[in-house]
Amino acid sequence: MSITDSLLAFSFAALLLTLTPGLDTALILRTSCAEGGKKAFQAALGIDTGCFIWGTFVAFGLGALLAVSELAYTILKICGAAYLCWLGIQLLMRPRSSFSYNDSTTSSHENWFVRGMLGNVLNPKMGIFYVSFLPQFIPVGHSPFVWTFILVSIHVTIGTIWSATLILVTHFASVILKKGSVIRFMDRATGGLFLCFAAKLAFSTK
Repeated sequence: MSITDSLLAFSFAALLLTLTPGLDTALILRTSCAEGGKKAFQAALGIDTGCFIWGTFVAFGLGALLAVSELAYTILKICGAAYLCWLGIQLLMRPRSSFSYNDSTTSSHENWFVRGMLGNVLNPKMGIFYVSFLPQFIPVGHSPFVWTFILVSIHVTIGTIWSATLILVTHFASVILKKGSVIRFMDRATGGLFLCFAAKLAFSTK
């Protein structure tokens, strides 16, 4: 896969995943509606920071481990493929008809940057997803360390644009994203994408 192909493929995949309603989208919509655009954007920046933190973990720790250990690479590859496959099947077989964010413990004085960041960093699915997802788009012969941050930056950029869009058109976007048909379609599309990536990862080599 060439550099251009890698960037285009990852950008498309990241865009689809970003548009799929989930915890981050729910947090942005809830915060924008209840707390205002400023605090919602703080939450979005916190989410972005969480992505970079996970990217750092992958680039420094797990990336180095995979480079020196064939066994670790194989185990992680199998686990990552199985996880993506499980997610894909779940989304295809049981797509959601609604999504929500539990805000029963929120406070108007809360630091929304920290809330967004911790919500991302404390979610182990993000780490597993990054480890199993990002390496598939790193061109052969290029630095995994550098490319991990390039890909994370692309993901964060797309996520920031989407968050800003949600904040600017909160009412319209929330109405669309709360429609059961839209959520089911996005879940199924993402599920199919996960299954493709699971197969690609399962048959990949170092």
